Parts: sequence; C-alpha cells; structure tokens
Amino acid sequence: MTVLIAGCGDLGTEAGLRFFEAGHRVVGWRRHPLNLPAPIEGQAVDLAAALPRIPADTSIVIIATAAGERTEVAYRSAYLDVVRNVLDAIDRDDVRPDRVLFVSSTAVYGVRGGLVDERTPAHPTVATARILLETEELLHARRPDAIVLRLSGIYGPGRTRLIDQVNSGTARTPAHSQYTNRIHRDDAAEAIVQLTTRVRSPRGLYLGTDDEPAELGEVLGFLATELHRPVPPLDDSRGEPVTKRCSNALLRQTGFECAYPTYREGYRAVLAGIGTRHY
Repeated sequence: MTVLIAGCGDLGTEAGLRFFEAGHRVVGWRRHPLNLPAPIEGQAVDLAAALPRIPADTSIVIIATAAGERTEVAYRSAYLDVVRNVLDAIDRDDVRPDRVLFVSSTAVYGVRGGLVDERTPAHPTVATARILLETEELLHARRPDAIVLRLSGIYGPGRTRLIDQVNSGTARTPAHSQYTNRIHRDDAAEAIVQLTTRVRSPRGLYLGTDDEPAELGEVLGFLATELHRPVPPLDDSRGEPVTKRCSNALLRQTGFECAYPTYREGYRAVLAGIGTRHY
C-alpha cells in the first residue's frame, strides 16, 4: 500500500521515513524533491496547480503543507487551495484511501487563557487562523471521515529559534505569565503515523502537543542553563498574561506517547543532535 504525502517538507519527510520503516511505499509531493531521502519517492509538484495521478493503491493521504509567509494570500494558497486540489485529484482518479489526514494548528482556537482540548470551540482571531479553520471545514464537508491534527508550536532539528535567541543574547523573559505549547518534530511525525495506521476508528480531530505546557520564562531559563548563557532579562513591554494550555489527553488515549514529553527532554536532544535525520 502507498502513502502519499502532499507537502513533503521537514515534518512530512520525517513522517514519510517512519511510514517507510513500517513497510509502506511512500510518495512525496513537493516543489523541489531532489533532497528527499531515498526511501521516499519524490515528485516535483506544485500543489496548487494540476496534480499528477495518484497511485491506485494509495491507502493513506497526508496533507502537511506550510505557508511561505504569514499572509492571507499565502495561507489560502498553501492550505485551502491545496486541500481542495488534493481532494479533487482523489475524486478524479477514483482513489479510495482509508485515511486522509490534514496537519492544522492550535492557532485556530484564538484564546489566550484556560485549558484547550478538542471540545474547545475554535474562534480564530486572525485572518491566517480563520483560513486554517475554513480549510478544516472544507475537508470535513467533503471527507467526513478525515482526520485533522492541530499541532502546537513545532521545534526540533533545524527549528532552533529560542536556542538562537538565548545564544545571541536577544531573548527576553516576559514580565507576565506567558504559557507556551509545543511539540517536538519527531513526536508530531509519530502522531501522524499513529492516527493513520494504529487507530481502528480515529476521531475527526486531535491536538498534537507535548505533555507539559510551560511558561516561556521557564523555558528560556532552562536553555540559558544548558547553554551556559545569562538568564534573559525581563521584558516589561510584553502585554497581558497568556495562560492557554493545550491538552494531548485524547491523542494519548490512542496509545500514543511522546518521546519528548516536555521541553527539557526535547531541547536537550536538539542541543545534543540526537535523532537528527540527515536528509
């Protein structure tokens, strides 16, 4: 059986390698596929344009695109147009995948405080998040059995913004409480595999986040210690407190466990270069 990954970037590639290791043929669609690792059959594809034929034995379709910039135009092209285009191609080629999964974001909630899970109403407050929610709604209207995986902030190999800020001395500790929610790239990829291959009757929506939402100041202090750098100074200019805390309880009920349950294990692995794939 074939797994098709539409948007085979960093996250899609890591998921693709895991699918391959589990015995699947993996086809990856992206604009520039030359750097994809050999186990993934890369195809040069503009996902917003005419799509090639989908292999007839495709059992899983993953849509894991990323916008090049945070604008309405970029998000509409990267998410809404691509999902519509991929669904049209599935219908055109009369392919019947068992699972279709779309990678979305917890940004659709728009809330600044409280516990957030799959039952929390989505009320996006910015245009880009509204487009993501519109994309989810389009997907479920056409494929009621599809899975939406809303990921919190992804970090990991090559995603070192906080590390770079602490190293350069530009990081600032918020004066007010500011909770952050994150997931290691490898755990996000494993969640994709888990939901599409190991769950008999998956639900339509899951949150992908680690086990411990954490205050940004706490994370910055931890990184400063690990990097032997000064603790970032306080920044009084930051606004109101943010206490949004995302829960992965439903994902964990499927049997999923984070390899990096908190930022401590995850960032230590990043700093040590552990688990880094050389694509």
